[in-house]
This record gives sequence, structure tokens and C-alpha cells, in this order.
Amino acid sequence: MRTPRRGRSSSNKVVPHVAKYFGVVGVLLLGAQLVRFERTNPPVTSDLPAPAGVHDLLQRACYDCHSNETRWPWYSAVFPLSWLIHRDVVEGRQRLNFSDWGDYAEDPGTRSHKLDEIAKAIAEQNMGPWYYRLLHPDAQLDGPGRATLIAWVQQELRSDSPSN
Repeated sequence: MRTPRRGRSSSNKVVPHVAKYFGVVGVLLLGAQLVRFERTNPPVTSDLPAPAGVHDLLQRACYDCHSNETRWPWYSAVFPLSWLIHRDVVEGRQRLNFSDWGDYAEDPGTRSHKLDEIAKAIAEQNMGPWYYRLLHPDAQLDGPGRATLIAWVQQELRSDSPSN
């Protein structure tokens, strides 16, 4: 009488595949960590001329992504956050850069448009991104801070109007 051979269970076949999968994922994550982005702060050419209180609020809440004075925390060098932060800073500087405000001041239409966008973003509370606000609670604007910035924008827009 022959004893039946015990075959390998299906779970024994799965383990090597799972191990290979995690090994490949681990190698890809380590490889991605080797892709480095420059964390640079180009020179400030013409900073925003604003009253000290307004400037302080903007610097605290906006300058990390919208100026050449970005604070690069330690985790900005760690994948995948490094990729996200780099993209946000590059995009933020392209959309609005307080360190190049003089370029906007040369064209009143551009300056007014940028001021309108600032007021809209502040009023709608959609700036900065939720994950930035989560990691930087000090960058969140409270009601009085938002009101101060919106009042400043409105004052700046009035000074841009042709009747003045």
C-alpha cells in the first residue's frame, strides 16, 4: 500500500512570490531615494513691499512655496515627500513668487491679477494644501489673519485703480 505524497500547500507557493514582490518594491523605493532634487533658494530680486504685519503673515503662511525663501525641513530630502515638496515649491514659485514682486509691479494688470488670486485663495481657505497645513500648523491663517490680508489686498487694489 502506497502512502499518498503530500503535495506542497498553496500557501507555500505564495510565500516566495510575496517575498519577491516586497523585494522588488524595496529596491524601487531605495532607487527612488537616490533621485535627488535641488533644494535651492535663488536670490530675492525684489521682495513684496508690505506693512510689517502683513509681510509677517505672508512670510509665515505663504513664503515656503511662494518665494525664494523656502525653509527646507529634513523630510524634504526623503522620498516620496521630497518629490511632492519639490513639485509644490516649483509650481508655487511659478504661479506667484513674492521674491520677484517687482516683476509684477511693472505690469499693473499682472499685479492686480496676483492680488486678486491672493485674496481669493485666502477667502476660500484653500491655500496651502491640506498636507502642508497638517505639517505646519503655524502656517495656518486664523480669522483675523485672513481679514488683515484681505483688507491689505483690497487697499492695494484701490491704489492700482485708474481713478487714484
